Amino acid sequence: MIMDNDIFCESSNKLKLKVMKRDGREVEFREEKIFEALLKAHHSLTKETDEKSIQELKEIVEVVKKEIAQRFVNNIKIYEIQSIVEHILIDAHKHELAEAYLVYRTRRDLERSQSTDINYAIHDLLRKEQTVVNENANKDSNVFNTQRDLTAGVVAKSMGLKLLPKHVANAHQKGDIHYHDLDYQPYAPMTNCCLIDFQSMFREGFKIGNAEVESPRSIQTAAAQMAQIIANVASSQYGGCSADRIDEVLAPYSRLNYQKHLQTAREWVTGEEKQKQYAREKTKKDIYDAMQSLEYEINTLYSSQGQTPFTTLGFGLGTDWFEQEIQRSILLVRINGLGKEKRTAIFPKLVFTLKRGVNLDPEDQNYDIKKLALTCSTKRMYPDVLMYDKVVALTGSFKAPMGCRSFLQGWKDEHGQEVNSGRMNLGVVTLNLPRVAIESKGNQSMFWELFEERLKVCHDALVYRVQRTKDALPENAPILYEYGAFGKRLKKGDSVNDLFKNKRATVSLGYIGLYEAATVFFGPEWEKNETAKAFTVDILRKMKQHTDQWGEKYGYHFSVYSTPSESLTDRFCRLDTKKFGVLTDITDKEYYTNSFHYDVRKKPTPFEKIEFEKDYPEYTSGGFIHYCEYPNMQQNPKALEAVWDFSYDRIGYLGTNTPIDHCYKCGFEGDFDPTERGFKCPECGNTDPDSCDVVKRTCGYLGNPQARPMVNGRHKEISARVKHMPVNGEEILHEES
Repeated sequence: MIMDNDIFCESSNKLKLKVMKRDGREVEFREEKIFEALLKAHHSLTKETDEKSIQELKEIVEVVKKEIAQRFVNNIKIYEIQSIVEHILIDAHKHELAEAYLVYRTRRDLERSQSTDINYAIHDLLRKEQTVVNENANKDSNVFNTQRDLTAGVVAKSMGLKLLPKHVANAHQKGDIHYHDLDYQPYAPMTNCCLIDFQSMFREGFKIGNAEVESPRSIQTAAAQMAQIIANVASSQYGGCSADRIDEVLAPYSRLNYQKHLQTAREWVTGEEKQKQYAREKTKKDIYDAMQSLEYEINTLYSSQGQTPFTTLGFGLGTDWFEQEIQRSILLVRINGLGKEKRTAIFPKLVFTLKRGVNLDPEDQNYDIKKLALTCSTKRMYPDVLMYDKVVALTGSFKAPMGCRSFLQGWKDEHGQEVNSGRMNLGVVTLNLPRVAIESKGNQSMFWELFEERLKVCHDALVYRVQRTKDALPENAPILYEYGAFGKRLKKGDSVNDLFKNKRATVSLGYIGLYEAATVFFGPEWEKNETAKAFTVDILRKMKQHTDQWGEKYGYHFSVYSTPSESLTDRFCRLDTKKFGVLTDITDKEYYTNSFHYDVRKKPTPFEKIEFEKDYPEYTSGGFIHYCEYPNMQQNPKALEAVWDFSYDRIGYLGTNTPIDHCYKCGFEGDFDPTERGFKCPECGNTDPDSCDVVKRTCGYLGNPQARPMVNGRHKEISARVKHMPVNGEEILHEES
């Protein structure tokens, strides 16, 4: 595909020079960079460019090349190139262009400087710049503790950019890559997301603040302790925290309740069966109350970062009565909603596991719980579903995701025991794939050359993340390192690296905009093109080859991660629009497409979408999720079940997006209409967050954009989504069969 700004072709007499960048990197000399800078300077003067002007600029580039060839042999510094350009423009009496070029270069230098200027960053925050205050839909920027965290964050970002290797900071500032969570790391040596080892913490006890906490003796106490652990862990890291197999973890404490009630029944009730029935009914209520309390606790907690702890609960595999009741209660609590208006809970994120022989088919013993999960998904969008066998095939073992989509890889300790809970991720760096494609100007050879160059920067950024995280001391985050959240219990003076090395921890190479990258080469309808699809798979395959090599070299599990890109979908596109202009089907949408997803503007059936996307997670096992968009499914859960069943042997992780917005003024329930910045009731026009409940999938998790607005790019992407199935789900069932 020819780009709108593709008006420069590199000459055949290419100079074989290395350019020394300001950040210390050596890169290949590319004359088109000089042309692009001159073109932007020219545009600043005339706002348009004719063929004559383009030819003049090309001639200037040739003169610059000749001058460089005469004076330099092996390498040249960037400022030396700029000096030559300025002098040649002056000698050619192009004084206005020389001045515009100088202004362009100075402005670029100023922008780099401002990103590390704390005063400038705080000024943006005080002006409530949208990209600052709305970059996380889980943060309410109106409340004091969030404002305090945002202020600390802009300071930490400015300091963090100075701590990063210069070429990494430069690549982040330009938008070639994104070094995630700069408001926390590297300023502090914090970790990202984790699977909390609740089982050992409950069994062995732990300490929070001044309180020594003993092993719980009831399901209610276990749930209360779980909430406290989540709050403390969320304040000691910057990512999501997950409870894996919560039904199995909490079941032993519900058995304690049962034994207490059975003992009481034996004192007051005659007959063994009646005694057992009494104990079961009382225990069933205890379990429901405990799960309801946990839901309310999590939704009323604030971490030190000024946000509700990003919590994920994984469940569905337990098969005894206690485990089944915990599963049912989690789902019923979510179906019943929060408060007197029965609003949809945003957290915890629920992830239900499907497994053949347990709950997948009607003859399986937990099939009734699957049906309850389907009902819950049609009403509340959660739970998302994990396909047990496919997750094992993709990641090497079964476990819930950390946060919304980050997956640990299968790992065994020195005793050969499989370990999942108590492990963590050390952070993410994301590559801007559309930019690599745009800069390659439709030339695939140049794409792969630039791709390799950018991956070197990603490598350095990720290695730095690991090294910085190792600077932490156990006493910096006692709940993580000393009291069991990370599994092993370290003592003061121990190295935190004992919990990271030998691939116990993961570190993630993310990516965004696979759709846009392929559009550059094959046009906007490329999903139906096998050659185009193979090209996109090759991109991820090569990324995985690199991360595998890095993992073997350094002893940490480098993995490819399908970045959620809540605010990055906006940031990268905004920066590329500024750099390359408005490009049809690429930057004109005002957002980039998350990870490997099908273009959200198109309308494949769920089966077509899943079939298309199933080839990618093999290379992105560090993080992945699939979604399908549906109309209101509450009257037809069988249609949703058809999609779940179709997915079981094809993909590992599936989310349900269905309209559940509710207006408390007129009673409308369904999809609110998008406006320029929010959503409104299609019946009465209501936009008041106090009298409506608007719930959309932000990326890997749900958000309420009326209460907590999102950045422009994410809002545009949500508004562009179309349904992937007809209103009559039976049509889909017929198609699939």
